[in-house]
Amino acid sequence: MSQIHTQNPKFLLRIARPEDAALVVNFMNKLGTFQKMADAITATPERIERLLASKQGEAVFGVYDGKTVGFAYFHQKSSAFTGRSGLYIDGFLIDDSMRGKKLGNIMMQFLSKYALDRGCEMLEWGCLDWNTPAIEFYQKLGSYCVDEMHIYRLSPDGLAANAMLFKGATRTEFSMG
Repeated sequence: MSQIHTQNPKFLLRIARPEDAALVVNFMNKLGTFQKMADAITATPERIERLLASKQGEAVFGVYDGKTVGFAYFHQKSSAFTGRSGLYIDGFLIDDSMRGKKLGNIMMQFLSKYALDRGCEMLEWGCLDWNTPAIEFYQKLGSYCVDEMHIYRLSPDGLAANAMLFKGATRTEFSMG
């Protein structure tokens, strides 16, 4: 699946391979700058390559007239609240110069089809509350905001500190498989 044709003959999609990790990081850095949180992007090409190679993360690029102008980074998720599986979009960006050409719509349509083809029942992502153009774009797609929830995260140090406090089973005693 090297090139995926779309309804726009100038716009193709391409599924990322592990060797595209630096391009994913480049787009994440652009996204971080746009979101006024560039310092929050700590991904490296090596980490993204590992995620892509292990299929823990996936990406698709939007290519317009031979130039890569957009991307989405996503992964499989599930919800115990709904009992459904889905894809979670962790990064999504269309270059400023290409906005208004419906390329974002095409990418979201593709991700919706990709999710359904994998047996998923939802597509989910986050959006900063000040990003009114993105909110309006997502609402036009038919999505809704799950605004009664805040997302919390443990950093690698916090994760390790919490794990150290657990005095139960060792790694070999519990296998999720």
